[in-house]
Amino acid sequence: MTDTHPSATSDLSLEERITRVGRALGETLSEVLDRIPDRPSGPQDLARTLGLDKVLTSRLLKAVRRGGDPMAVVYHLPGPEPLRRFVHAARKAGVDAERTEPALGAIDEFENLIRRDVGDRSALDALITSWLPEARREFELRRKQSAFKAMSQLKGVAADTNLATVLLHPSPDGEHIDIVWIIGLLGLRRLRPGARVRFATRRIATEKKPRKPTALDGESTNGLLSQRLDEFCSAPPAPVEAQSSGEVVHYTLAGDDYGPRSAVDLLMAEVNLAEIPRYVAAELGRKGYVFAEIGTPSSSLLFDVLVHEDVYPGSAPTLEIYDTSFDGVVDVNDPARQIDRLELAESIESLGRGTGTFRAQEIPNYLELVRHVMGRMGWDGERFRGYRCRIDYPIYGTQIAATFDPPAAP
Repeated sequence: MTDTHPSATSDLSLEERITRVGRALGETLSEVLDRIPDRPSGPQDLARTLGLDKVLTSRLLKAVRRGGDPMAVVYHLPGPEPLRRFVHAARKAGVDAERTEPALGAIDEFENLIRRDVGDRSALDALITSWLPEARREFELRRKQSAFKAMSQLKGVAADTNLATVLLHPSPDGEHIDIVWIIGLLGLRRLRPGARVRFATRRIATEKKPRKPTALDGESTNGLLSQRLDEFCSAPPAPVEAQSSGEVVHYTLAGDDYGPRSAVDLLMAEVNLAEIPRYVAAELGRKGYVFAEIGTPSSSLLFDVLVHEDVYPGSAPTLEIYDTSFDGVVDVNDPARQIDRLELAESIESLGRGTGTFRAQEIPNYLELVRHVMGRMGWDGERFRGYRCRIDYPIYGTQIAATFDPPAAP
């Protein structure tokens, strides 16, 4: 029998109380399952035998199978009321009170844990992910998906894939890095009339020289968009206008189409020659970095960093994600902004060397797109190494940065 008296747990830490409850639930519910006549083998059979919902029995069996980890048991189990329905149904099916009463006692303690110690079930799940790495990604994905649905409806715009590919190449002057951005919003659509669709590129730099972004052909970005890659966009290409303002270029989708049939694939390239310093004095302790902003609610983000072999040699990027809602876009070299970092279960991976390794399942013609841009710039794709961060339901209003250790000047 589980001791549910408050004095029995008052001296335990919250982690210990969750573990204790999880162990009791795993043991007592397993006992009940084992005593069900003609022990059903799977969730569908169990649901049919007890007259319960298959979703309930599926979650129950999944949790009990993780009995070796009490935290996992608590995380995967359904709530107290569905568990009580299971135990009462098992009793009707012939399981004796010697097995069902301890299970009901453990469920009562489970309910006390939720209400008394954490407030609600969602808060308990969030807490458990701190101690259960396997649950963290699943937990975050569900919450990010909910946030995407809410923000896309509030903003009135959504995209299937947000593409942010950055190419880094040494500038001819030997002192700077040329940067080309391939920017894409695939499956971009307004969800309601009048919704504004806009996004931006920007530089956060210590240099005073003005930023002068251009299209691949060298034409200025101001006015009608010349850097749109029409051969890779949906037909007809989405009308876009660009306006430079200091370090920022604002892009706006024109037109007023909305609904599923208004979906377009928008792809463009922006060139920034001699954009940032190639070398940084070691004593400054500054990182080199590039970043993508999530300003359009999207089902997925593909953030690729393609780096020439002579740029940041020997350095692999570190992924950092920031909340920009308080103080805007982040300079990762500003120590005061470290408080805005989000600890999410996202990662950046190496793609290897050469354009043949840069395939992307979300974009069938991605290799052709990258090779087209590199060819227009006169760059050798085989001298580039690639890194990728893929995020499902990237959080609106976040900044995803890839940071490098820049070399000191030779």
